[in-house]
Amino acid sequence: MATDPTTIAVSHDVNTTVHDKEAEANLSPVLSQSAGDHAVGFVTADGGIPTEEEKHTLRRVPDKIPLKVYTIAFIELCERFSYYGTTAVFTNFIQQAMPAGSKTGAGYDIDNVQSGALGLGQRTAFSMTTFNSFWQYTTPLLGAYVADTYLGRFRTIGWALVVDIIGHILFIVCALPPVMKNSSGSLGVFAMGVIFVGLGTGGFKPNVNPLIVEQLDLENMIVRTLKSGERVIVDPAVTATRVYHYFYMFVNIGALAGQLSMVYCEHYVGFWLSFTLPTILICLCPLVLLWGRKRYRRVEPQGSILGRATKLFLLANKGRWSINPVKTYKQLHDGTFWSSVKPSNFDEAAKPKWMDFNDAWVDEVRRGFNACAVFMWYPLFWLCYNQINNNLISQAATMRVAGVPNDVLTNLNPFALIIMIPLLENFGYPLLRKWKMNPTPLKRIATGYFVAAAAMIWACIVQYYIYDKNECGRYANGKIPGTDEDCPVSDINMWAQTGSYVLIAFSEIMASITSLEYAHSKAPANMRSMVQAVALFMNAIASAIGFALSPLADDPNLIWNYGAVAILAVFGGSMFWLQMRHLDAQEDELNALPKGEFEHHGPATPVEVVNESEKSKA
Repeated sequence: MATDPTTIAVSHDVNTTVHDKEAEANLSPVLSQSAGDHAVGFVTADGGIPTEEEKHTLRRVPDKIPLKVYTIAFIELCERFSYYGTTAVFTNFIQQAMPAGSKTGAGYDIDNVQSGALGLGQRTAFSMTTFNSFWQYTTPLLGAYVADTYLGRFRTIGWALVVDIIGHILFIVCALPPVMKNSSGSLGVFAMGVIFVGLGTGGFKPNVNPLIVEQLDLENMIVRTLKSGERVIVDPAVTATRVYHYFYMFVNIGALAGQLSMVYCEHYVGFWLSFTLPTILICLCPLVLLWGRKRYRRVEPQGSILGRATKLFLLANKGRWSINPVKTYKQLHDGTFWSSVKPSNFDEAAKPKWMDFNDAWVDEVRRGFNACAVFMWYPLFWLCYNQINNNLISQAATMRVAGVPNDVLTNLNPFALIIMIPLLENFGYPLLRKWKMNPTPLKRIATGYFVAAAAMIWACIVQYYIYDKNECGRYANGKIPGTDEDCPVSDINMWAQTGSYVLIAFSEIMASITSLEYAHSKAPANMRSMVQAVALFMNAIASAIGFALSPLADDPNLIWNYGAVAILAVFGGSMFWLQMRHLDAQEDELNALPKGEFEHHGPATPVEVVNESEKSKA
């Protein structure tokens, strides 16, 4: 199913010519045959661009990862520790009431006393946590625009961390015992903290992902001979996959440490400590950033790139719309949408003043729009994922916790990721590549939708048995009829939720990590932050859909809640693959498009700062 202008078939003219010339320049004679066999009898020398035949026959491997990449990953680890360490206790802080005799919200006795603070109920907790998720994934659009247009990624990350720290300090204030005495005042300070942390996250998340991959040296596929004598292709896309997998593993190490430790701090000490320790961790991030100030590659902003891309898209639409929808569709999908607005097709007198780029940048923008189209179905995936931040925590509170806090089980998600990522990266993916089965990004993403749906089906079944085994029936979160006593928990061990968390973790590897990789590889180099932000914004849309489903987020409708989300994920995965599968065959061509240039700025990816060793090499 074609969806031009957002998903456009790739033209082969410039790209094929470039690759033919580069391949011919790097051919070495081996077992020479007849002169007419121009490609037969030659192999690419080490360091050369592989031929089309070699792309289909040689194994693809990642390049070495520089040490400085891991320092950026450490910054992300600390930032995610701070974020997930605080959000892990949000639901109990808002939903559950202050335990009798407690001033800090600590319950002390995990089996019999639920920790809490404001006592505003599940719907309020669901609404606040959903708003937090919506806000956290909307602000990256602003952070990306600032980075791409004005400050650059590095400086934007620095200022974002300052704002983030202010937000975390507000969380500490709202959890102080004197403040929690006034639940309305505490909630107000808490809401301000959410706003500040959201702004900080918005400046951090869309920029740290591109920054980490920009530290890699290799930009094009090359042939290399290993010590074993095997000839392989060192593929930047495979390298980026490995980097993002390990990057995501660092994210989940931070998340696991933050969530696990903070829920115990909440239960045994109080919420103020659950907010204080993450604040200390995030204060380490600016120190590491200062260390890397002269060591990291930094792509400087080039002005209103987003404005140029928007003008280019509007110009491409000009004259293609009609009252007749069939005519409109044909004109939008006639194959000339992007080629018609390439600068080479304009006379100098007729060319707009803002068109100060070459044809190659138009191809990059087209590829970026393709990427954004790929993300359009992501809200239905994130709708499943978001259940682990609120409803699954509340579900656990209606089961036997067996000496473990109800919100500790969320740590199964990062724990499973930490185990599965190295297994897939070191055994799963290499084995598939050895069998010449390339796990392309779009195939992985489609798989992620269906695995996420399976996680929600698991939650749906668990919820059915919670209702079935509870004396309050479908009102397990409420009061015993005719009394003011809370309904007893159902006689089901909380660890029955394990399947949901593990399946969600696997779906994240397939869909979430791949979205980071896809956004980086397909975006124009000077719009990478913005395309990352569009990918993140899909989670905000998922939160908005979650708001619409909020009537299902309480008794007696929770079975319908998980069932509806599962159905939506299956629908989203099916539509995603039907709409985007034609791009799967074009993966290498899309990755190999030449970089665009600007008349006044030169190449679209100027490296303004390099480390000392790179200066000496130059």
